[in-house]
Amino acid sequence: MGCAISGLAAKAAREENPEDVACPPEEQIHMIRESWKVIRDDIAKVGIIMFVRLFETHPECKDVFFLFRDVEDLEGLRSSRELRAHGLRVMSLIEKCVARLDQQERLEALAVELGKSHYHYNAPPKYYSYVGAEFICAVQPILKDRWTAELEEAWKSLFVYVTSLMKRGYQEESARQRHLENSPKERPDKSTAL
Repeated sequence: MGCAISGLAAKAAREENPEDVACPPEEQIHMIRESWKVIRDDIAKVGIIMFVRLFETHPECKDVFFLFRDVEDLEGLRSSRELRAHGLRVMSLIEKCVARLDQQERLEALAVELGKSHYHYNAPPKYYSYVGAEFICAVQPILKDRWTAELEEAWKSLFVYVTSLMKRGYQEESARQRHLENSPKERPDKSTAL
């Protein structure tokens, strides 16, 4: 089985309207949770592999990361404490998403807030599906013979769902910021001042 990059990116591109994207069904949730039990043991490793691959396949993504923007030696990144820390933060968020799959309101709130924060990081939605695709590529060797086409589809569904919610959060925050920039500042009226 090949890597999921093109499949996930294409699937995400088709999901133009975040309202049309649904949480994975129960059978996929079960598969995701069972595979997470194995992945969880190697989360630091997966986080590093995921981001090194992301920077290899999509070097423009480095521009979003201040610490890694000028890094040319991607192999050297494998021993970077900063990359390890960021990879662990992302893996922690994936773990929270997996834990909240049966609590859709909480999962939705988490993903929407994550999208809003990514607006402030200047990390546009076009990059979100890349991370999910690289995660899928990074976990395949860890799961070995447990990896199936059905499991791949389950993880793709989760990432498309979460990234659609993140996009919604990003768009909401973008609209809020435009509104704040365009609204007149509250100034006291000189004619009523004492």
